[in-house]
Amino acid sequence: MNKYGSKVLLTSIMSIMVASTALTAEETVKYEPRDGVINLYGAGGPHTAFIRVAKVFTDKTGIKVKVNFGPEHKWTQNAKKNADIIWGTSEQSTTAFLENYKEFDSKNVEPIYIRRAVIAVPIGNPRNIKGFDDLIKPDMKIVVTEGAGVYNTSGTGVWEDIAGRLGKLSDVKTFRKNIIVYAKGSGASFRAFKTQKADAWITWAHWPLTHPKDAEIVDISKERAIYRDLTVVTNEKADPDTRKFLSFLKGKEALKIFQSEGWKGLLGL
Repeated sequence: MNKYGSKVLLTSIMSIMVASTALTAEETVKYEPRDGVINLYGAGGPHTAFIRVAKVFTDKTGIKVKVNFGPEHKWTQNAKKNADIIWGTSEQSTTAFLENYKEFDSKNVEPIYIRRAVIAVPIGNPRNIKGFDDLIKPDMKIVVTEGAGVYNTSGTGVWEDIAGRLGKLSDVKTFRKNIIVYAKGSGASFRAFKTQKADAWITWAHWPLTHPKDAEIVDISKERAIYRDLTVVTNEKADPDTRKFLSFLKGKEALKIFQSEGWKGLLGL
């Protein structure tokens, strides 16, 4: 066998070994949620409300709840082992999550809250932005959130939905020229909004509401309004106390907390 053939053979063997190792690692992840703690996993943003709700629930019942949040790659392995609940920050995000967490079934997905997209502006609104029309003026600097085909985020496509809502291609073209950052995830968008000294950021209402020292809200007009929901999905093998937490999560006490961060639910208060 010549040198070229040997290299090809060695490369093939190494590839098989890597694939085999990856498969073995995947198979060793065993779902064992019954550890006396209700484990929640999901993207950052809604986590602030979840943490507040979890504290009230634990204070009332003594049942421990752990809220794990952030970019999926930071919690995916743990979630595969012990997630009782996974939350999704939009329907498309939830669908993507379910591709990775086979213990969860789409028939168990439940939308529980919904929130609106808004324009976040720096404190004091220095460019005097009053609505979408101001974002298509010359020299505006806008940050948007995008998954870029590789990142699971609820913000994917939201700016396009808003800009194209009235069916005007010119709105999309002009708005696009003013985008300075396409950030992967809301956390990255928030950082870019601050560090790039952006004039505006298309985001969800809860981000400015939970960061009042950094941003304030300019609402988007009704004809351009975009809403996406918050979903939860529970594993049928989850800790038995998970059902109690879910009931509490959809009740009036939890609703008040979520409402304070820009969410809407089915219950009226």
